[in-house]
Amino acid sequence: MSPTLYRSALPDKGAVPLLEKLKVGTVINFLPEADSSWLSVPGITQVQLPYRTNHVDDADVLKALRAIRSAEAKGPVLMHCKHGSDRTGLMAAMYRAVIQGWTKEEALNEMTQGGFGDSTHFKDGIRYMMQADVEKLRTALANGDCSTSPFAACSMKSWFKSAHIE
Repeated sequence: MSPTLYRSALPDKGAVPLLEKLKVGTVINFLPEADSSWLSVPGITQVQLPYRTNHVDDADVLKALRAIRSAEAKGPVLMHCKHGSDRTGLMAAMYRAVIQGWTKEEALNEMTQGGFGDSTHFKDGIRYMMQADVEKLRTALANGDCSTSPFAACSMKSWFKSAHIE
């Protein structure tokens, strides 16, 4: 994806030497299960950001993009899910569009035709990509907002805290 971002399916212990060779400093996992069963290497940070493939929102995407950018500042990053296609595919496509400036069409083409899995499983990711407002996501990312919507649960939570309502 870039000199500092890699993607894959769920690795196993056999992948650790390659991660070390590539100097990967962070592994971002989009699954609900932790990577501790295969990854227990000092110096490689584990970040777990599980999300459901059938309900993705801007807050999920912003959280992932922020984690990727933060980790990339410290060195190469590997992001993965079980098959490396749907969850990882969507976040890769959003990284391409929001961070790297690809068009949505280019990112969607790579997501669905790039050899990363059966595109029939990408329906929800494709639907999200089609409706995503890339400029709003870029702005929210730059401003540190948790979502593009002031009515998102994460935005309301901040508002309630600032109003001392809990």
